[in-house]
Amino acid sequence: MKKRIAIFASGSGSNAQKIMEYFKKHDDAEVAIVLTNNPEAYVLQRADNFEIPSHIFDKHEFTKTNDIVQLLKNLQIDLIVLAGFLWLIPQNLLKAFPNKIINIHPALLPKFGGKGMYGDKVHQSVLDAKEEESGITVHFVNENFDDGEVIHQSRFRIEQGDDLEMIKFKGQQLEHLHYPKVVEGLLKKMKS
Repeated sequence: MKKRIAIFASGSGSNAQKIMEYFKKHDDAEVAIVLTNNPEAYVLQRADNFEIPSHIFDKHEFTKTNDIVQLLKNLQIDLIVLAGFLWLIPQNLLKAFPNKIINIHPALLPKFGGKGMYGDKVHQSVLDAKEEESGITVHFVNENFDDGEVIHQSRFRIEQGDDLEMIKFKGQQLEHLHYPKVVEGLLKKMKS
Protein backbone atom coordinates (compact mmCIF):
# COMPACT_ATOMS: atom_id res chain seq x y z
CA MET A 1 0.00 0.00 0.00
CA LYS A 2 1.42 3.37 -1.02
CA LYS A 3 1.92 6.06 1.60
CA ARG A 4 -0.44 8.97 0.95
CA ILE A 5 0.46 12.66 1.01
CA ALA A 6 -1.84 15.66 1.35
CA ILE A 7 -0.42 19.03 0.25
CA PHE A 8 -1.74 22.32 1.64
CA ALA A 9 -0.89 25.46 -0.37
CA SER A 10 -2.24 29.01 -0.55
CA GLY A 11 -0.64 30.30 -3.74
CA SER A 12 1.29 29.36 -6.85
CA GLY A 13 2.48 26.03 -5.50
CA SER A 14 5.93 25.62 -7.07
CA ASN A 15 7.00 23.35 -4.18
CA ALA A 16 3.73 21.45 -4.49
CA GLN A 17 4.51 20.94 -8.18
CA LYS A 18 7.99 19.56 -7.40
CA ILE A 19 6.48 17.14 -4.89
CA MET A 20 3.77 16.05 -7.36
CA GLU A 21 6.45 15.48 -10.01
CA TYR A 22 8.69 13.58 -7.60
CA PHE A 23 5.95 11.17 -6.49
CA LYS A 24 4.15 10.83 -9.86
CA LYS A 25 5.67 7.42 -10.64
CA HIS A 26 6.96 6.61 -7.15
CA ASP A 27 6.67 2.99 -5.99
CA ASP A 28 5.94 3.70 -2.34
CA ALA A 29 4.11 7.05 -2.09
CA GLU A 30 1.68 9.31 -3.90
CA VAL A 31 0.07 12.72 -3.56
CA ALA A 32 -3.58 11.92 -2.80
CA ILE A 33 -5.03 15.44 -2.57
CA VAL A 34 -4.16 19.14 -2.72
CA LEU A 35 -6.01 21.49 -0.35
CA THR A 36 -6.15 25.27 -0.46
CA ASN A 37 -7.79 28.18 1.30
CA ASN A 38 -7.59 30.27 -1.91
CA PRO A 39 -10.02 29.52 -4.77
CA GLU A 40 -7.74 31.55 -7.11
CA ALA A 41 -4.54 29.67 -6.18
CA TYR A 42 -2.52 28.47 -9.17
CA VAL A 43 -1.74 25.29 -7.23
CA LEU A 44 -5.26 24.11 -8.22
CA GLN A 45 -4.23 24.16 -11.88
CA ARG A 46 -1.01 22.32 -11.04
CA ALA A 47 -3.00 19.61 -9.20
CA ASP A 48 -5.37 19.35 -12.14
CA ASN A 49 -2.42 18.89 -14.53
CA PHE A 50 -1.39 15.83 -12.49
CA GLU A 51 -5.01 14.62 -12.19
CA ILE A 52 -4.80 14.97 -8.41
CA PRO A 53 -8.08 15.88 -6.67
CA SER A 54 -8.27 19.17 -4.82
CA HIS A 55 -10.38 20.67 -2.07
CA ILE A 56 -11.01 24.38 -1.42
CA PHE A 57 -12.00 25.39 2.09
CA ASP A 58 -12.73 28.58 4.03
CA LYS A 59 -11.70 29.74 7.49
CA HIS A 60 -14.88 28.40 9.10
CA GLU A 61 -14.49 24.88 7.68
CA PHE A 62 -10.80 24.86 8.61
CA THR A 63 -10.99 26.18 12.17
CA LYS A 64 -14.55 25.51 13.40
CA THR A 65 -15.42 22.08 11.99
CA ASN A 66 -13.86 18.63 11.83
CA ASP A 67 -14.50 18.34 8.08
CA ILE A 68 -10.85 18.62 6.99
CA VAL A 69 -9.68 16.08 9.58
CA GLN A 70 -12.44 13.70 8.45
CA LEU A 71 -11.57 14.17 4.77
CA LEU A 72 -7.89 13.42 5.42
CA LYS A 73 -8.72 10.39 7.58
CA ASN A 74 -11.10 9.06 4.90
CA LEU A 75 -8.27 9.38 2.36
CA GLN A 76 -5.92 7.54 4.78
CA ILE A 77 -3.36 10.36 4.63
CA ASP A 78 0.03 9.49 6.14
CA LEU A 79 1.74 12.88 5.89
CA ILE A 80 0.53 16.47 5.51
CA VAL A 81 2.94 18.72 3.64
CA LEU A 82 2.56 22.50 3.83
CA ALA A 83 3.89 24.21 0.70
CA GLY A 84 3.34 27.94 0.99
CA PHE A 85 0.30 27.58 3.24
CA LEU A 86 -0.22 30.72 5.29
CA TRP A 87 -2.73 29.81 8.01
CA LEU A 88 -1.89 28.46 11.45
CA ILE A 89 -2.86 24.79 11.74
CA PRO A 90 -5.76 24.29 14.21
CA GLN A 91 -5.56 22.02 17.26
CA ASN A 92 -7.94 19.36 15.93
CA LEU A 93 -5.66 18.79 12.90
CA LEU A 94 -2.49 18.77 15.03
CA LYS A 95 -4.07 16.21 17.38
CA ALA A 96 -5.32 13.99 14.54
CA PHE A 97 -1.91 13.95 12.81
CA PRO A 98 0.77 14.18 15.53
CA ASN A 99 4.27 14.62 14.02
CA LYS A 100 2.75 14.08 10.60
CA ILE A 101 2.50 17.72 9.46
CA ILE A 102 5.58 19.43 8.04
CA ASN A 103 6.35 22.85 6.62
CA ILE A 104 9.14 24.50 4.68
CA HIS A 105 10.41 27.96 5.64
CA PRO A 106 12.59 30.12 3.35
CA ALA A 107 15.23 30.94 5.98
CA LEU A 108 17.39 29.27 8.61
CA LEU A 109 15.09 29.02 11.61
CA PRO A 110 14.92 30.12 14.38
CA LYS A 111 16.03 33.32 12.61
CA PHE A 112 13.44 35.17 10.50
CA GLY A 113 10.44 33.09 11.52
CA GLY A 114 7.12 33.70 13.21
CA LYS A 115 3.77 35.26 12.42
CA GLY A 116 3.76 37.28 9.21
CA MET A 117 7.18 36.00 8.16
CA TYR A 118 6.71 34.38 4.76
CA GLY A 119 7.84 34.83 1.17
CA ASP A 120 9.53 38.10 0.25
CA LYS A 121 9.16 39.46 3.81
CA VAL A 122 11.60 36.78 4.98
CA HIS A 123 14.11 37.42 2.18
CA GLN A 124 13.94 41.20 2.71
CA SER A 125 14.57 40.72 6.45
CA VAL A 126 17.61 38.54 5.66
CA LEU A 127 18.92 41.26 3.30
CA ASP A 128 18.24 44.06 5.80
CA ALA A 129 20.12 42.12 8.51
CA LYS A 130 23.14 41.84 6.16
CA GLU A 131 23.37 38.09 6.72
CA GLU A 132 26.23 36.22 5.04
CA GLU A 133 24.09 33.16 4.42
CA SER A 134 20.50 32.07 4.28
CA GLY A 135 18.74 28.86 3.38
CA ILE A 136 15.72 26.71 4.00
CA THR A 137 14.30 24.88 6.99
CA VAL A 138 11.92 21.92 6.90
CA HIS A 139 10.26 21.47 10.29
CA PHE A 140 7.42 19.72 12.04
CA VAL A 141 4.35 21.90 12.59
CA ASN A 142 3.06 22.72 16.05
CA GLU A 143 0.61 25.31 17.42
CA ASN A 144 2.99 28.24 16.73
CA PHE A 145 4.31 29.64 13.45
CA ASP A 146 7.75 28.26 12.46
CA ASP A 147 8.34 26.78 15.91
CA GLY A 148 8.32 22.99 15.44
CA GLU A 149 11.29 20.63 15.59
CA VAL A 150 13.73 21.12 12.69
CA ILE A 151 13.99 18.14 10.33
CA HIS A 152 16.35 19.53 7.67
CA GLN A 153 18.29 22.70 6.86
CA SER A 154 20.26 23.63 3.74
CA ARG A 155 22.28 26.81 3.29
CA PHE A 156 23.55 29.10 0.59
CA ARG A 157 26.03 32.00 0.62
CA ILE A 158 24.76 35.51 0.10
CA GLU A 159 27.24 37.12 -2.29
CA GLN A 160 27.91 40.84 -2.47
CA GLY A 161 25.35 42.34 -4.83
CA ASP A 162 22.72 39.63 -4.30
CA ASP A 163 19.32 41.33 -4.33
CA LEU A 164 15.91 40.12 -3.18
CA GLU A 165 15.25 38.21 -6.42
CA MET A 166 18.63 36.43 -6.30
CA ILE A 167 18.17 35.38 -2.67
CA LYS A 168 14.67 34.16 -3.48
CA PHE A 169 15.99 32.23 -6.49
CA LYS A 170 18.80 30.56 -4.51
CA GLY A 171 16.35 29.61 -1.76
CA GLN A 172 13.81 28.17 -4.21
CA GLN A 173 16.50 26.06 -5.88
CA LEU A 174 17.23 24.48 -2.48
CA GLU A 175 13.52 24.06 -1.69
CA HIS A 176 12.81 22.30 -4.98
CA LEU A 177 15.86 20.06 -4.61
CA HIS A 178 15.42 19.04 -0.97
CA TYR A 179 11.73 19.20 0.01
CA PRO A 180 10.56 16.14 -2.00
CA LYS A 181 13.51 14.09 -0.67
CA VAL A 182 12.80 15.11 2.93
CA VAL A 183 9.15 14.08 2.44
CA GLU A 184 10.32 10.73 1.03
CA GLY A 185 12.71 10.21 3.96
CA LEU A 186 9.97 10.83 6.52
CA LEU A 187 7.58 8.46 4.77
CA LYS A 188 10.23 5.73 4.74
CA LYS A 189 10.61 6.05 8.53
CA MET A 190 6.87 5.59 9.13
CA LYS A 191 5.64 2.18 10.13
CA SER A 192 3.50 0.51 7.49
